[in-house]
Amino acid sequence: MTPVTASLPTPTAPPIAVEYPDSDGQPMAENTLQFEWITLIKENLDWLFAADPQVFVAGDLLWYPVEGNPKIRQAPDALVVFGRPKGYRGSYRQWQEDHLPPQVVFEILSPGNRPGEMSRKLLFYQQYGVEEYYLYDPDSNSLEGWIRQEGILDWIETVQDWVSPRLGIRFDPSADPLVIYRPDGESFVSYGERSRQAEQERQRAEQESQRAEQESQRAEQESQRAEQESQRAEQERQRAEQESQRADRLAAKLRELGLDPEVL
Repeated sequence: MTPVTASLPTPTAPPIAVEYPDSDGQPMAENTLQFEWITLIKENLDWLFAADPQVFVAGDLLWYPVEGNPKIRQAPDALVVFGRPKGYRGSYRQWQEDHLPPQVVFEILSPGNRPGEMSRKLLFYQQYGVEEYYLYDPDSNSLEGWIRQEGILDWIETVQDWVSPRLGIRFDPSADPLVIYRPDGESFVSYGERSRQAEQERQRAEQESQRAEQESQRAEQESQRAEQESQRAEQERQRAEQESQRADRLAAKLRELGLDPEVL
């Protein structure tokens, strides 16, 4: 008789958790000029869409478009995602973001960037759904742009006065350095410049408040003077009336005595 042996289930290894680092170990910028431009664009895009809770803006944030493959990634100098809420993210994991890729990305060139690296970035952005891609070299003041047409990122032939379909901002590379205009016509400015403008506005408002207060005080003084003049005029009227009444009484007394006050 053949013995019966119980078969045991084959143990399975637990699934290996995929890690998506929040940093690629690379610096945000290689020099102060590149850093200034990255922060200028990112901060102004923040201000531009501050009132829209469904526009996410980030700078130097790792973007993972494919779940399970952390090697497929890029960290645009600035990115904008329409349709995703604002808020903290260690990285942008597209499958956790309603599968929405960044629609607009910016890159700021530095001397360390190589043509091959930038070509790979362009291919990455084309493959993973970017609609608008802008590349600016602050050292040469040159701007290039690409816009998605018929499924590919097509090079923009003329970027002078180009208006971003998604952002509504206008580029003027004829200025040196590049000037970017908001939809309201105001130019992008740095945080320091915006703080200086805000301080000037505060000072102007304070001066206007002081002038208004001075005008109010002068008006109050004029009102008080007018009131005093009115009171003096009333007092004069009352004195004149009293004098008239005294004269009438005197005339009546003289007539009682048989005297004509008119001939005295």
